[in-house]
Parts: sequence; C-alpha cells; structure tokens
Amino acid sequence: MTERPLIIKGKAFVLTDINGKMINSIDTDMIFHNKYVWITDINEMGQYALDNLEGWKDFAKCIETEKWEILIVGQNFGAGSSRQQAVDCFKSLGIKAIIGESFGAIYKRNAINSGMPLMQLDNFDVASIDTSDELILDLKEGKLDNQTKKNNVPIKPMSQVQTDIYLAGDLFAYGSTID
Repeated sequence: MTERPLIIKGKAFVLTDINGKMINSIDTDMIFHNKYVWITDINEMGQYALDNLEGWKDFAKCIETEKWEILIVGQNFGAGSSRQQAVDCFKSLGIKAIIGESFGAIYKRNAINSGMPLMQLDNFDVASIDTSDELILDLKEGKLDNQTKKNNVPIKPMSQVQTDIYLAGDLFAYGSTID
C-alpha cells in the first residue's frame, strides 16, 4: 500500500455558472447521468463527469487538459441518489479532493468510503479562489493556502475516522486493518 498524503498540492477548479456564481444543489444525476450506470470500470467513468450539467459537457476534457486536481463546489453538492459513480468519476480524472460549502449526506458517505477527501468550508467567498490557483490543502489540520493569491481560506479538518479511511485507501482497506 502506498502512503497517501495528508497535504495535497494542486490546481483549483471552481465550478461556477457562466456569471461566475457557485452552482448549488448539483445532484448525482448531473454529476454522473443514470444512462451511464452500467459502467463499472472506474477508469472509464471520468469521461462522463458533469456531462449532464448544463454548460459543462466538456468538463472531463478540460480537467484532463488543464490538470486541475482540487474541485471547488457550492452548497449541497451530490444531492440525490446513492450513485457511487458520482464520486468515482472524479477519482478517474485525477481529482485529489473536493471542497464545498456542504454535501449531500449519501454523497459524503460514499466519498468517505471510497477514500475521496471532502472538505467543508463555510461562507465561501468565490473571489478567494480562482480556477487554476495553486492550492495547498492540509487535510488533517483543515488549512487551505492559496499560493497564487497569497491567502488562507478556513475549512473544517477531516474527522479522525475520515482520515483513517482515507489513509487506508478506502473503507474496505480500512476494515481489513481492524482487529
């Protein structure tokens, strides 16, 4: 098993509408449409990420081209069903963490179980992070440093259980370590 970092460095992608406002309540059908649920190979899932969200049909191509690694989202991201592909499609694209104001409860549980860091921030000021800003994210301490803008954005740290599952790789790997 490879060591997973508690400090993640990467380029931000801020998911906004055409007016630069955060898009709230993006449901799992917008993230990964139900017409693709037959796909079980995580490596194939990324190409369909957000292609059912108006204006973002080319999201996967943009991520692959620009190498964005930290996704910044609005409120209630991942609302709706328990579709695991809605988490795995981002992992397939190389997204290392998702930061948002709030997450759908089932989406949050699926992300934690699969070892995808979800970090919560309160009252996000969309001007504090721009797409392509270089970020340093401390998962354990709950620190988000924007290296491009030279500012810090307060976020909540991961819980101990979330950290343990993340470090193990996913819930199944974590479960195999419990005696």
